Amino acid sequence: MDYRIIEKDTFTVVGKSIRTTTIGGENHRKIAAFWVESNRNGFAEELARSCGSLGLLGICIDFDKEQDHLTYLIGAEKNSNQIPDDWEEKQIQAATWATFPVHGAMPDAMPKVWERIFSEWFPATGYEHAGGPEMEVYSSDGDPSSEDYYCEIWIPITMVR
Repeated sequence: MDYRIIEKDTFTVVGKSIRTTTIGGENHRKIAAFWVESNRNGFAEELARSCGSLGLLGICIDFDKEQDHLTYLIGAEKNSNQIPDDWEEKQIQAATWATFPVHGAMPDAMPKVWERIFSEWFPATGYEHAGGPEMEVYSSDGDPSSEDYYCEIWIPITMVR
């Protein structure tokens, strides 16, 4: 699999979130519906106008101990002290990240790469998940429904000891 390793300092994100479960693939359905609603009601557009250099983010955070439940935040890097009252603020700790390219129409292209990361990449490398948030980094260039659309998955990693 194609990937890059990068270092990123602690940063703050703002946005809105939902709580979901991975049981029975509910997370795929609920997250896709959350994006549809965020695009429909103008939230994603408002967020995109004020996002930092990474663009729009889909962040999986606050996993439970069994990894069955998580919070999914649609957000962006905070770049203003003034945020709407109904937006949340979260801090993403400094980490070493493995970043994976995702090519193709959303939302279909994203789960395929997630599956390959955990079924192929982790077992074949000397890395393990470092815990903490996982991010989908969406480019503001291009049409997310296009087969040529490009975005990335970022996973915090550490070397297996």
